[in-house]
Amino acid sequence: MAKYSKEINRRRTFGIVSHPDAGKTTLTEKLLLFGGAINEAGAVKSNKIKKGATSDWMEIERQRGISVATSVMGFDYKNHKINILDTPGHQDFAEDTFRTLTAVDSVIILIDGAKGVEPQTKKLMQVCRMRKTPVIVFINKMDRPSQDPFDLLDEVEAQLEIGVRPLSWPINDGPEFKGVYNIYEEKLVLFNAHEKLKDTNSVEFTDINDPELEDYIGDDAKQLREDLELVEGVYSEFNQKDYINAKIAPVFFGSALSNFGVKELLDCFIEIAPSPLPVETEERTIEAEEEKFTGFVFKIHANMDPNHRDRIAFLKVCSGKFERNTNYLHVRNGKSLKFSSPTAFMASKKSVIDEAYPGDIVGLHDTGNFKIGDTLTSGEKLHFKGIPSFSPELFKYIENADPMKSKQLAKGIEQLMDEGVAQLFTGRASTRKIIGTVGALQFEVIQYRLLHEYNATCRYEGIRLYKTVWITSDNREKLAEFIERKFQQMAFDKEGRDVFLADSPYSLEMAQSKFPEIEFHFTSEF
Repeated sequence: MAKYSKEINRRRTFGIVSHPDAGKTTLTEKLLLFGGAINEAGAVKSNKIKKGATSDWMEIERQRGISVATSVMGFDYKNHKINILDTPGHQDFAEDTFRTLTAVDSVIILIDGAKGVEPQTKKLMQVCRMRKTPVIVFINKMDRPSQDPFDLLDEVEAQLEIGVRPLSWPINDGPEFKGVYNIYEEKLVLFNAHEKLKDTNSVEFTDINDPELEDYIGDDAKQLREDLELVEGVYSEFNQKDYINAKIAPVFFGSALSNFGVKELLDCFIEIAPSPLPVETEERTIEAEEEKFTGFVFKIHANMDPNHRDRIAFLKVCSGKFERNTNYLHVRNGKSLKFSSPTAFMASKKSVIDEAYPGDIVGLHDTGNFKIGDTLTSGEKLHFKGIPSFSPELFKYIENADPMKSKQLAKGIEQLMDEGVAQLFTGRASTRKIIGTVGALQFEVIQYRLLHEYNATCRYEGIRLYKTVWITSDNREKLAEFIERKFQQMAFDKEGRDVFLADSPYSLEMAQSKFPEIEFHFTSEF
């Protein structure tokens, strides 16, 4: 048995993804409530309570009620160590979510019972499919009028392109919602809208034909028996291996806001979800059980504490044991680094830790050493795969609005770009700075954070730009010729790589056909 097997097997690291407004922050809170990590749920939308939800700690998120930065929360539950990575549902922050999905071993997809599968959910599922990440589906808001459960399951299968297997079943919906039957544990869980307790009324029913069922749910008992018979007839038996191999998604029903069905989800999750999985690097596959430490940085966040200008790099431990005050190799720059105060997270509360195991997320105080995708190891030179930057879709020139603050602006832009909030390109001919983002909201976030965190003001100017494309070529003469010919349309990215600024689909096509020796890349991973 490997040295750290016990610690590895009790860890579950997962992300929660959904379309905006499906109730993700609420679900996260309720999971924390069961883990005893928080004592009361904060009302996110209520303006009276300025506390806000525990996981939305950035000021701009509080104002808009949306999550823009992924937060990490760890807690213990039934002798398991659970790490939740809450991701922004808002599509303008999709890139942050894609990167976060590189650091999880499984995913819970949250779907609104009335709206069904929405576009953003489909997009995120593509990433899970690409990475073969196991998913569990939680159909939320059943205490409001919802679609027929069978229709919802068909929709999930068709839209998310994955087989499904219900492990709980709703008894009615909307005002008539009576609860769920937990198929996995064979028991009935009754819903009481006024109950704020952690423990719901649950009754064991190994025999669903027991006439006592009527005492609990009255006339709905007949419908429930018919539904369950149909479920058993239509869906094959739940097979954990198929779930781990991302072939099938177990489905649960409930209402996160009323704290209903969440415990069933969590109890089943810790039993069936995978502990830390192997991770691919360019050199080899890393198994969680290996004794030597390896990990990678999947996110950088500046100023989690506005009073101290700090940056935190989020490191996912992939193998071995991470220890405080121990030297590790920073593979990209070849330096040896040690960390005196690595932290674990509970939303915005941080605590210093002495050690961490595979599956854990560690916060490292960073003075500018880290970039997204960096690797730390016990000495081996490894490069983790699959943490791309996408070619942005929206562009603006960024200009300094206060000449006295140019230093602050430069520093602010540099640090925010390191976080991967957006990408920065500098024109070769004009030396003007261009910001590229995946969504419009990011421009606002950048302006807001530059002002509030760096005391720098910027203004934007429009630019006609279709795409930024990274270019490379084995033929150095052709590359030089291309750069010379397209000099006005050339720029550098933050790493100093050559980028072609195509102002229309046509100009990109023309460039591609005229210069066959040049390779055009749409993600920075090449």
